[in-house]
Amino acid sequence: MSFFIPFIIGGILSFGFFFWAKSIKVKAAFFFLTSSLLIAAMFSLVTDNVEARIWNTFKKSNLLNSEEKTKNEAVKIVKIKEQVLLSAPVFKQNPELPRGCEVTALAMLLQYKGIKVDKMELAEKVKKDTTPLVEKDGSVFWGNPNDGFIGNMYTKSKPGYGVYHKPIKELAEQYLPGQVVDLTGKSFTELETYLSSGVPVWVITNTTFRKLPDSAFETWDTPQGKVKITYKEHAVIITGYDQKTVYFNDSISGTKNMAIPKQDFIAAWKQMGSQAVTYLPNSVQ
Repeated sequence: MSFFIPFIIGGILSFGFFFWAKSIKVKAAFFFLTSSLLIAAMFSLVTDNVEARIWNTFKKSNLLNSEEKTKNEAVKIVKIKEQVLLSAPVFKQNPELPRGCEVTALAMLLQYKGIKVDKMELAEKVKKDTTPLVEKDGSVFWGNPNDGFIGNMYTKSKPGYGVYHKPIKELAEQYLPGQVVDLTGKSFTELETYLSSGVPVWVITNTTFRKLPDSAFETWDTPQGKVKITYKEHAVIITGYDQKTVYFNDSISGTKNMAIPKQDFIAAWKQMGSQAVTYLPNSVQ
């Protein structure tokens, strides 16, 4: 309302001057001048309103994405170290969980954070895809590891496969609400940023820790469409790196800070979709 007060006062003075002036030419000139000023002022008002609406939309957009932006931008200020080696706990998946590498690796990650949880609890809680296995004419119809664990985790005498990053992230969120970060699809440098902040990273790789030949993969049909898998799929937590090496805790061998050439490890990780999950460092929570 305060914006219109100058217009009201100006209007009263303008009409007064208009009737006071005796010359038609003066009245015409004055009318043209005041009309131009009024149009310019109204245009400015409309423009300001449009800019305000654009700014409000921008702010709303920022608010909608504020959680992910905070997670990513806060960690970007961390200087990436030339070498890192963390001392995270290591657990064997066997004999209880022959196919439980993903939840066993997650137990390592969560226990490093101080969360008291073991692999068996995580195995029970992780989301399952219960789509039954159907094999016909050489083709396979089964579940999708992006939606939940496939098959039996507890014995290899029954069919089973594993689970990918999305259900693992959802499971981790139950223990660290609002703190879990899905780094899937990011560069390895992004993982190094978190490691430099003192945080291990859960990843999907394969049991050779090197890029596999195409013959090691097969394609399933699932309720959501086709999915490419390998029975050499494996999950570990990365605990460190240097210029030539990546270090990780392996649940099959029970080895802490196992070392693999960096180039080989990254190639295997990328081949499995660059899947990675971690949590926010204490400094940005």
